[in-house]
Order: sequence, then C-alpha cells, then structure tokens
Amino acid sequence: MSDTPKDSRRRYSAPVVDGLGKSASRAMLRAVGFTDEDFTKPQVGIASTWSQVTPCNSHIDGLADEASAGADGAGGKGVIFNTITISDGIANGTEGMKYSLVSREVIADSIETVAGCEGFDGLVAIGGCDKNMPGCLIGLARLDRPSVFVYGGTILPGENHTDIVSVFEAVGGHAKGDLDLIDVKRIEETAIPGPGSCGGMYTANTMASAIEALGMSLPGSSAQNAVSQAKRDDCAAAGAQVLELLEHDIRPSHIMTREAFENAITLVIALGGSTNAVLHLIAMANSIGVELGLDDFTRLGKRVPVLADLRPSGHYMMSELIEIGGIQPLMKMLLEAGLLHGDCLTVTGRTLAENLSGVAPYPDDQRIIAPLNAPLKAESHLRILHGNLAPEGAVAKITGKEGVRFTGTARVFGSEEEAQARINDGTVVAGDVVVIRYEGPRGGPGMREMLTPTSAIMGRGLGDSVALITDGRFSGGSHGFVVGHITPEAFDGGPLALLENGDEITIDAEADTITVALHEDELKRRRAAWQQPAPRYRRGVLAKYAKTVSSASTGAVTDLPD
Repeated sequence: MSDTPKDSRRRYSAPVVDGLGKSASRAMLRAVGFTDEDFTKPQVGIASTWSQVTPCNSHIDGLADEASAGADGAGGKGVIFNTITISDGIANGTEGMKYSLVSREVIADSIETVAGCEGFDGLVAIGGCDKNMPGCLIGLARLDRPSVFVYGGTILPGENHTDIVSVFEAVGGHAKGDLDLIDVKRIEETAIPGPGSCGGMYTANTMASAIEALGMSLPGSSAQNAVSQAKRDDCAAAGAQVLELLEHDIRPSHIMTREAFENAITLVIALGGSTNAVLHLIAMANSIGVELGLDDFTRLGKRVPVLADLRPSGHYMMSELIEIGGIQPLMKMLLEAGLLHGDCLTVTGRTLAENLSGVAPYPDDQRIIAPLNAPLKAESHLRILHGNLAPEGAVAKITGKEGVRFTGTARVFGSEEEAQARINDGTVVAGDVVVIRYEGPRGGPGMREMLTPTSAIMGRGLGDSVALITDGRFSGGSHGFVVGHITPEAFDGGPLALLENGDEITIDAEADTITVALHEDELKRRRAAWQQPAPRYRRGVLAKYAKTVSSASTGAVTDLPD
C-alpha cells in the first residue's frame, strides 16, 4: 500500500489506515467491520447522542444508523460513536442541574477528541436536547471538517395539549390549590407521550431552528417530528451530503460566518425563542472565530419582530408548526423582507436564498405565524439589559404579555432551592422581585436553569405580579417577567451579591435597564463588606469548569482565547 493518499477527501483518514506501517490500525478496524474496500473510502464519523437518559435522545440510535447508511450509500464509510447527554427536564431544581451547561463543553470536547484521534474526514452530529445541540456545533466548528448537523426532532403533544412545562406548572397549581394530586398525576402520566425534544419553542426547538438558519442543517431538519419517516430520511440525506461536502471541501468555517449568525439570531427572534440562544450562539461563534456579542442581539432586535405564537408564551407547539410547513416559509418571509442574508452558503452547497426559492407560503387560514405587518411584538422579546445591577449585561425574555416595566422590592435568596421553598410556602407575594444569586457559571457552578421557580410562580398565578432575576439562566420553557445571565455574577462580586431584602429594583424592557435604587456610596459600602464565598466544589468536573469558564456575556465557554 502507498503511504501517500491520492484522494483529497481522505485527508484525515489516510494517515491512520494507509501504508504498511498502519497494518495494526487496519487490523483493529477489521474487527469492527471494515473491509479492504472500506480502507479506501472517506470515513464519516456519526456522533450520536443516543441515551436512555431522556426521551429527547432515546430514539437517536436508530437515526445514527440511518445517517451511517446514507454515508455508506454515497461512497463513504460511516463510523458511529457516542457522546453524552443529560436531561434538564429531569435534573431541574436539583443539585444535578449544575452539570447541565457543563455538559455542553463535555460534548464538544468529546466530539473533538474522538474525531481528532480517529481521523474522520467528515462528520454527522445528531442532537436532540438543549445542550447537546450547541455542544455538537462547537465540536464541529473546532474540527472544521465537512459536517452536517441533524436535529433529532420534536416530541408530539401530550393529552389535552400538554408538555413538560405543563407538569412543572401543575406543581405550582397544586401549591395554589387549583389542582388536586390526582390532577397532577394525570398530567405527569400523559404529558410526555414518547421520543423527541420538548414540544414548545423551548431551547431545543430554538437551537435546532437557529442551526438550520445558520446553514449547518439540511433544509427542514429543525421542523420534523422525532418519530417520522421525514426524520429518518433527513438522517440518511445528511450522511450522503457529507460526501458532497468532502468533494467540494465545504467546511463549517465557510458556512458559520458572521452573516450566518445574524440569520440565526433573526430567526430566533421571529420564533420567540429561548434566552439560552444568546448564550449558545455567542459560544458557537467563538468556537469558529466569529466575533458576536450581546450588542448584536440588541441591534438586530430593533428591526426584527416576533411572529410566532408558540409556547411557552404563546399557544401552539412545534408539531403544529410542522403541520403547516415548519420554519421554511417563515424564513422565506424574512428573506423577502430583507431581514436575512440570502447569499450565505449552507450545507447543501447552495445559498440560503437558493434553498428557499421553491418554498410555498403558509396556508391562508393558519394562526401560528403572524404577518410581518401585524406582528405579535414589533421588536425582539430578547432584551439585553444594562444598569447598576448588570454593568456587563443581562438577558431578559419579555414578550409584552407580562408588561414592559416592573418595579418591586427585593426578596433575596442564595440558591434556587431556597427560593423555591419560599415560593411554594407563600412567602413570595405580589410586588416581590425574587433574587436568586450565586447560581452563575462560576458560583453555581454551572449556571442552573430556573425553570422550577419560574414555573412555580406561574402556577401560583403570580406571573404578572412577581419578577425573578438571577445570575443563573432560564429554561426555554420559562416565561413571565424574568431576567437572567446577570453579569458580573454574584460569585465574582457583581452588584447582585450586594442586594438586601427590601431594596427597590426596576426592570425596564423599553429602556433596556435593570437598576437598584441605591446610591453609589451605599453600593461601595456594601462591596467593602462583601466576602467571596468558598467554592462549592474543589475537585471533579464542576471544579474544573468553575476555574476555566468565562462570563455568561461571553458565552460561558471554557476555551476563551487569551
């Protein structure tokens, strides 16, 4: 065998398997099914996030098989490997949730590690839950080899149009006295009918849509039911498409441009998507060397309206949007209005505008997507706030249904659990601003989601009379008057650490400010008396994360360049 590869598509696999000196490598691979012919083919790594940990990913083993078969059928050699996933829906409200955002970095690291070691020439990554999607994209971006991302698909609605957030809010409803235990158990038993990611425009569907707008998924991938022929076909097509990308050397760095990220942000706003998109898109941009920051969300938010009446703030679910055409007609609307960059390259090898050229409009009688001339909200629901409580920024999700301005008195808690107990027992009342601190990337560590307390607030009927602010973050299922990602975080001595019960706090989503009514001299006095808490973890992955993670305003990444 020659030591010099003649096939430019085998840039990474050839050094691993070609030549007499690689006999041992080939021997190992023969044991997992390689033939003589396979050693001459481009190798396509299939990064599967399959797990029984969560319904979001419980079907992805079958999808990985489809992607591998697609790569094989197009003349490549598919090689399936696994990475991890965790379940936010299961871990929310517990200490285990501190591992959630950390898992994004572990997933990215593991994909980079396996592909870098094994010499895959291209990749398909299949994700189905909140953190494994941006984790997959960060890994693909770091490797910068021809790649396609596939979304595992959305779950179908539960009985009576319920979903996972319905269960969280049922607990709050029981605490208020609106639901008995039998009602809660019935919702628990029927809200999650099978495989797929959470059904509203929560973080999973938000990020899947953003990735498609970014150009890293095949058209339609983000709007397919998890259990469907369309999703199986999507996976097979993705495996085959990697061979096309290899042929033309089209890599993530050619696709994930600044303009493509602006397209992703634009679609997230139009869909009313999750605040987590801010954190993840900044992190993904950083991984490919694109400068993206909080100000970009503000700039784009001034000209992009909210059009989708989707949960959690709206009525409909992703499966219902799929029935009327998914996100492609919406993207075409935005493109024709001059709100998307149509010349961005995508994984099809064509531009975004070319992909959308034949897309039909939504049916005339649909009610899910509002017209551009009558939006649900004229500007973005994702508000980037600054002020003496957030000198480096904070992220709010204000749809307008909860109002645009809130002034109340601080009720301060040092952890999510403490706040949750006081919401449930009635200590938190109308007019309060619930402050949950020391939950940031370093202080938590891990920047937990506050879905449990926000759901309890909504379940107790306080959604329009209580605000919640935190240096943690929110689930895509959270709604109400909520502000997260407050930076600097409390653990680093940010102003959040200096608040006391009774302080007057004002959140203004028109002026984009978050302030406490304290004179600077008083803040200086409190700062002088403040002491940083001891780290909560001194060994293990959480301790390593706390030592390396950046601010939420820079994406909470662990490999920020010097």
